[in-house]
Amino acid sequence: MTALPFLLLIAAVIAGYLINRLAAKAIRDGGDRLHSLTSYHGLFSALLILVPVLTFILLWLVAQGPVIDGLVMGGLPDGVLDGLDSGGTQLVLAEIKSLAKGKVFGTPEDWKIAAGDRFVRLQTNAGWLLVASVGLLSLALLGFARSRVYAGFRARQGVERIVSGLMIFCSTVAVFTTIGIIVSLTYETIRFLDAVPLTDFLFGTNWEPQIPLRADQIAAEGAFGWLPVFVGTIVITVVALVVAVPIGLFSAVYLNEFAPRRFRAVVKPLLEILAGVPTVVYGFFAILIVAPAIRSFGQSIGLDVAPNTALAAGGVMGIMLIPFISSFADDALSAVPRTLRDGALGLGSTRGEMMTTVLFPAALPGIVGGVLLAVSRAIGETMIVVMAAGLIARMTINPLDSVTTVTVQIVTLLIGDTSFDNPKTLAAFALGMMLFLVTLIINIFALRIVRKYREAYD
Repeated sequence: MTALPFLLLIAAVIAGYLINRLAAKAIRDGGDRLHSLTSYHGLFSALLILVPVLTFILLWLVAQGPVIDGLVMGGLPDGVLDGLDSGGTQLVLAEIKSLAKGKVFGTPEDWKIAAGDRFVRLQTNAGWLLVASVGLLSLALLGFARSRVYAGFRARQGVERIVSGLMIFCSTVAVFTTIGIIVSLTYETIRFLDAVPLTDFLFGTNWEPQIPLRADQIAAEGAFGWLPVFVGTIVITVVALVVAVPIGLFSAVYLNEFAPRRFRAVVKPLLEILAGVPTVVYGFFAILIVAPAIRSFGQSIGLDVAPNTALAAGGVMGIMLIPFISSFADDALSAVPRTLRDGALGLGSTRGEMMTTVLFPAALPGIVGGVLLAVSRAIGETMIVVMAAGLIARMTINPLDSVTTVTVQIVTLLIGDTSFDNPKTLAAFALGMMLFLVTLIINIFALRIVRKYREAYD
């Protein structure tokens, strides 16, 4: 039932485009000169139907669930919810929804069965009402769009206004989403710092957020020094960049300037396939192949290697980052004007000298941007670290030890029996704030480098 309104919307959009385009074409064939192309008349109709109707469908689907839940719970017999808290009420609603889906456990009361039947009826009626509303609204908008087809109608300006409004809306959503993230992180971080001193968090060398969540639990006092977590993040990131940056840059230079065209056409797509591999696959590769190989090699030369190491996680993460650096560097090199290449070669430079003295410096802002994007990706990676580096926070820079990262600890703190009124879970938001600040500093640094070394070409 949910798919039917969307299918109806797609049909209305296609019909509106074709009807208005054919109508505009008929006017043009009749000898009148149109202000806008026939395609703009079709696009105006399509967008005029798509945007309002799609917004209506989404708002309806968002409001439908809470409204039906309220009607069902409000129609229950008197007294059946007496003495239940919000959790108990939610359990009753969940059981009613299970009965509505045909999942019966035990022998439910008659009023629950009746409530499940009412839930099904309300959902069915709401679905058909949505279909009817979408149909009527689409027809009304289709008729209005058709009435706008005449020789002097500025269809192109109408399309541009709709598209401009969509872009402004998307930009506004992005801005307010960012503001919401910052506000929520700041609020929860302040709550965390009310329980844990700021100096202990910023300069503490122990990370053991094990405190009791409930009265019947027994746990340690807990330590919330974030330095071991941050150091682990830096170690893994450095290892990843040591692997990714040289390989990525050299591959970009070779493919851009020295590789034969046929070779480039085959190798570049294969290289970029690495960017589409799921991180869990890299994690399996790290824990099943790379980590045992590092451990075996270390034992053969007398080194003490942990089962999970930063070297394994960072090395595999570096392989994952190669396509990002290579692609950005290749695009930056390709964007350098051809006249600089030809001028350097015409003055007697070899291709290697032209690359190192002209092409590479000119493309440096784009290359640095790609590298710093890879840094942000490495700092935010979670799955590979969980599987290959471990969960233990150690204050060490030895890549052969087991370490953890900020993102891994955030996930760990928010999994399971969580209560957002104690330092253990609030520490996840404090770590998120620190991660946000670190990535913000990296982005500001990247912008300054790009602005400093950017060159304008005629």
